Amino acid sequence: MLARVDSCTLLGIEAVPVAVEVDVQNGYPSFATVGLPDAAVRESRDRVAAAIKNLGLEFPLKRITVNLAPADLRKEGSAFDLPVAVGILAASGQLSAARLRGLLVVGELALDGGLRPVRGALSMALLARASGARGLVLPAVNAPEACLVPDIAVHPFTSLAEVIPAIAGRTKMPDVQHEATHQEAPAAASSEAGVDLAEVRGQTLPRRALEISAAGGHNLCLVGPPGTGKTMLARRLPSILPPLGREEAIEATRIHSVAGRLPAGLALLRGRPFRAPHHTVSDGGLIGGGPHPRPGEVSLAHHGVLFLDELPEFRRNALESLRQPLEEGCVTLVRVSCVVTYPASFMLVAAMNPCLCGYLGDARRQCRCSPGEISRYRGRISGPLLDRIDLHVEVSPVPYAD
Repeated sequence: MLARVDSCTLLGIEAVPVAVEVDVQNGYPSFATVGLPDAAVRESRDRVAAAIKNLGLEFPLKRITVNLAPADLRKEGSAFDLPVAVGILAASGQLSAARLRGLLVVGELALDGGLRPVRGALSMALLARASGARGLVLPAVNAPEACLVPDIAVHPFTSLAEVIPAIAGRTKMPDVQHEATHQEAPAAASSEAGVDLAEVRGQTLPRRALEISAAGGHNLCLVGPPGTGKTMLARRLPSILPPLGREEAIEATRIHSVAGRLPAGLALLRGRPFRAPHHTVSDGGLIGGGPHPRPGEVSLAHHGVLFLDELPEFRRNALESLRQPLEEGCVTLVRVSCVVTYPASFMLVAAMNPCLCGYLGDARRQCRCSPGEISRYRGRISGPLLDRIDLHVEVSPVPYAD
């Protein structure tokens, strides 16, 4: 018997529809998944079988074939566990296949049948609305995020044991009120919540530069000896930026959700993102990448601030990869199997020492660097990248009394 369940997979920050076709036939017991599944999708057979058995349901000891269409699109992630499980139950006659029509189903299964959250629930809800689905079935943890999309019924569940009677019509399909979720959404999401530029004493010139940078969206470079407050100032820049508009917040939330970086219990980002990667970050970690491209730090900082502390210590290739995103506000990652474009419109704030020892121009300590060492240190940053930084500000030490 054949059953079909509508589901989806992620391609960039977009959700792409996938038809999960399950065929159960007499024959030697086997379980085959076709349609370019990755390792997580192939392993779903073990999670699905254990979940069905542990709930006291019958797992058919027959020849089971699961096809994920379109077959030429690579499928990744654990969101296919739930659609495969209900597809097997429908194909084996334990659930009505007709009642699955019009539902978009996603979710990861635990071995006891519980539902675990998935990445990209907001993008999946947008797809459900665009495709005209009558409802979105997903783990309850993802419901607040999915409810940000109006005009689509969101049905949250905590386990497969709840999904089966609801789809069969024996219990009422749970529904979430969108208005209630929206009231919970405006929570601070900035990683630098709790700091404020008003706390800074002295540093009149750098503070003025931060205000100009915030007002005009200008990139900024702070240059000064160690201990002058460059990092402290940069981390307070989000405190003077306006809150995200609704469209900006939804776009930023989609990126963090797809990357699996959305804070637990938070439906919608409201604070401007502030990303401060370590100087050992790889090219892929900074701009995104991998065999199946994931968002990098430039995309996670979309509509926010990307702070690069100790700028000359970053790898040259990583720094040069910033040139296109700074110009175009997006980054395109090309792989053999796909081409993915992620938004990457951010303010770049950098901090660096004036020389290798850090004390050039410092009245407190004498610089030990030779002219050649100073030139080589500053030469680690290319001219084209410096040209994309609008404001270069010297940060001088502040006397302790001030």
